[in-house]
Formats: sequence, structure tokens, C-alpha cells
Amino acid sequence: MLKSSFLKAVAATALTVSTWASAHAVDLQFYFPVAVGGSAAETIQELTAEYVAQNPDVNIDAVYAGSYQDTVAKAITASRGGNPPQLSVILSVDMFTLIDEDLIVSFDDYLTSEEDKEWLNGFYQAFMENSQTDGKTYGIPFQRSTPVLYWNKEAFKEAGLDPDVAPATWDEMVEFGKKLTKKDDSGNVTQWGVRIPSSGFPYWLFQGLAIENGVILANSEGNQTNFDDPKAVEALQYLVDLSTKYEVMAPGIIEWGATPKAFFEGQTAMMWTSTGNLTNVRDNAPFEFGVAMLPEKVQRGAPTGGGNFYLFKGGSDEQNQAAVDFVKWITAPEQSAKWTMATGYVAPRPETWETETMKQYVEGFPAVLVARDQLQYAKAELSTYQNQRVTGIFNDALAAAITGTKTPEEALKEAQQQADAILTEYR
Repeated sequence: MLKSSFLKAVAATALTVSTWASAHAVDLQFYFPVAVGGSAAETIQELTAEYVAQNPDVNIDAVYAGSYQDTVAKAITASRGGNPPQLSVILSVDMFTLIDEDLIVSFDDYLTSEEDKEWLNGFYQAFMENSQTDGKTYGIPFQRSTPVLYWNKEAFKEAGLDPDVAPATWDEMVEFGKKLTKKDDSGNVTQWGVRIPSSGFPYWLFQGLAIENGVILANSEGNQTNFDDPKAVEALQYLVDLSTKYEVMAPGIIEWGATPKAFFEGQTAMMWTSTGNLTNVRDNAPFEFGVAMLPEKVQRGAPTGGGNFYLFKGGSDEQNQAAVDFVKWITAPEQSAKWTMATGYVAPRPETWETETMKQYVEGFPAVLVARDQLQYAKAELSTYQNQRVTGIFNDALAAAITGTKTPEEALKEAQQQADAILTEYR
């Protein structure tokens, strides 16, 4: 009887403590986007739930906020309305916009110990180029990527090409593309050689061509662009020529979202898209495929891409510290490995690739290493102050050249003039 009473008392005390802890838990709201196919949203929810289960003194409301563009718009609107999320994954290129709007705080304020600083130095430097400015860290890499080239091995074999060898240069991409482009008896193309999307955020894939030709489109301070550099003009002329001169790519604007489906259905033998689509391609391609670094001109090169964690103003120190702890947990090796396997995004810390989980995954799916290995040639994604305006101008210039309403030189010269008019005040 005495033992029973004692156990009841212990249970009651535990329930009281649990109730008190729940009532006094730190509440966090976390916005996240999903811009590619696959099980990304489900994986984020699972990881968040796992963290909360391990940390009952923290409640996290993980809100799927739509596309990257939707997410940054919602985060800005909520902040202006006095109800910001404590944490959000937003494109790395939006860092200058968020700083300019005075909406985010530096992670350095909450990463003060030597151990914290060592952790911060543990990310791939290529990803940190879009995460730091003026000596401060505003973004923590999470769902980061680079574009890569995917190819249909069956189509290569049918065209008399080595199915295990991708084009390594611009010239080879044209040469392969000509062999891969197929027409029916009426002269209609049934399979294009290559597909490089030019809708959505065309500047990103074009930036791969620019870097490969030796030009960086914006400086690290986010206040100067090089849109009209002759090397950029040459890169844009090559992109246009793929359709008009070499006839290995469909003419006009090519849709980003429809590109993986076109690849699966045999409408194109090669495609450029994000490594964030890797799991989607693995799960849905009805043929054996390969993955390669982007082909070079004067050098290898690709832009980094994808989203960072940002810490928003308006939270208490307790909330911000809890948010930072969550970021450290979710980017830790085992969680990061789970995320990479679910999505194809590049695990942003070398230590993740050393886990047994990732080693086994890589052994069965070596294509996942391509984007990681390409990081040694990668450069920061185009990012400036008033980034959406500036990239909008640049995207319009690309569209004008692709659709033939302006020459590449005319389009990029006008884009540079318009970008200068916006960015002069930030120099």
C-alpha cells in the first residue's frame, strides 16, 4: 500500500513537472520552402519532430511556406507586421536583401565559444561565400546545391556514344548533342540533345556558363555586377547558339519545372538542373542515367545555390539561442546525411560524408559525390543588394537574347546600365 502510494506520488510529480515544462517551453516558428521534387517536406517534418522529442523544453512550429520566393515574401511580410518567424530557410542570395531590410541578426552573436567558432569553420567554404559579409555570418548552409549535368545512358548508347562518358567541354556538348538530337520522318524533333532551363531563375544555370568562361557576375560586397563583360556576352551567345546555330536544344524559353519530366520521357538526352533533383531523378528515371560536373570552356565551374538558415530579429535571446541550437543539431552529421539522402542536396559539412551512413549511401549511389566534388570549382551564386530587382533585370536580358528580340551584347549592356542605377548607392 505504501509502495503504491509512493509510486502514485512520483507519477503525479512527474506529470506536474512535464506539464510545467510544456507550459514554459521555448516556442519557435520555422518557415521552410521546398523547391524540388522528392520527400523534402516530409523529411523536414520528421527531423523537426525528432528534435522536439529529444528536447521537450522546445516547441517548433515548422511551417511549409511554399517556394523560395513565397517563403521570403511571407517572412518579410510577417516581420513587417511584427510577427516574424524566429528561423527560416531562405535562398542564400537573399542575404543582402534581408540585411538591407534590417530583418535578420548575425549568428556570431550566439556562437561565441571556441567550440562554436570551430563548428562555424566546418562548412564548405564555397557555401560560406553566400553566407557571410563584412566579417559576419548571416546564413548557415542547409539545403545547398550546385547544378549538374544528367544524361540518359540508353540514349547515348543508341547514338553510338560511350554511355559512361559525359561531355567534358562546351564543344563536346554540341558534338554529343548533334548525335543525340532525333527527328521523325516529317523533320520534327522527337528528342533534343540537351535542355538548359531558362525560366524561373535562368540566371543560375547561365551563371554556370559564365563561370566556365572565366567571369564572375557580381562582387562579394553585393554592390557591383559584371553583366556586360565580354566573357559573359560570349557565354550568352553560346547558350543562344545551342538552339539557333547548332540546333541541339529546343528554341525559346525552356521551363525549369518541366525539365525533369522531359528527361524521364525521352524528350531530351541531357539536362542541366539542380543536384537537389538527384533523388527525384533516381526514383523516377525509367532508364540508367549518369551525373557529371558541368562541361568547361576555359575552366570548370558552377554556381552554388539553395537555401540557408536565417535568424530573424524580434525573438528573445532565449528563442534565438534555441533556434541556433536547433540549426546546429539539424546540420550535424546524422541528420544532414538523412536530409541529403532524401533530397540530393549537398551535405554542407565534410564531416557528414565521413559517417558510415553516408559511406554506405555513396557506395550504392556514387552519383551523389559529383556535386560535392564540384565544390572545388564552385563560386558564389549571383547575389546583390535589392537582389530580386537586379536578378529580375538580368533574367529579362537573358530572355530577350534567348527569344531573339535583342542580341546578347545589347541585352547585357542594358542590364548592366540598369543594375548600376540600382547599386550605385550601396558602393
